[in-house]
Amino acid sequence: MNKEYHIGIDIGSTCAKLAVLDGNQNLIFKSVQPTGWSSVDTAESIRQKLLDEGIDVEQASCVATGYGRISVPYADKMITEITCHARGAMWLHGGSELVVIDIGGQDTKIIRIEDGRVKDFVMNDKCSAGTGRFLEVMANTMALRPDEICELARQGGGTAISSMCTVFAESEVISLIGQGEKKENIAFAVVESIVNKVVSQSSRLDVRGAAICLTGGLCECAYLRENLSEKLGCEVQAKPEGRFAGAVGAALSL
Repeated sequence: MNKEYHIGIDIGSTCAKLAVLDGNQNLIFKSVQPTGWSSVDTAESIRQKLLDEGIDVEQASCVATGYGRISVPYADKMITEITCHARGAMWLHGGSELVVIDIGGQDTKIIRIEDGRVKDFVMNDKCSAGTGRFLEVMANTMALRPDEICELARQGGGTAISSMCTVFAESEVISLIGQGEKKENIAFAVVESIVNKVVSQSSRLDVRGAAICLTGGLCECAYLRENLSEKLGCEVQAKPEGRFAGAVGAALSL
């Protein structure tokens, strides 16, 4: 093993993502796992996972990002999520003029990139509305998986959740269930609430003239992406590897 291999570790609030690039910037290994209660334990688990793949962190370059970046003792350096998500998105989508919408577990980041550099960003970090955590809470309330809510939402309509607060929104969902509202209609309201929150955030940035891409754990939710595209008035792109944008961007930062 030599330093031609670059490791990016993105320890987020919900999930930890790992990406390994070779010397030609090819993604040769990736993985995702729950962060759990201890980022230190998660970092050690990732170290062991790399060893199982024949990758010794002591013989490779490593950059950590995300909420738990300070808990990766073997990282050569730490870089903020904004920088890493921007670099990862440019690598994934092959452009230097982008608006990146990253829907994470506890926050949503919207990043404007011009000429390959971060020009501006907005971040929702004080409320879980419009995030993966919001979807997870609603899914648990409805005894569904998050991906099942997204698929059901396509079949629903005619129902709305008025509160942007996760706690009050959950109460609304419980009330709708008690009233006998169809599951697909409640699912529609949940996804609509997330999309509306993201669109509202996007209005705080100038997104004109740039390609828009979706990263984060919800990037593979086709219905959410389609809904977001309709409300923003342009196609929102997504790649299967989109949830690894932060980790890839970290690996590219060496």
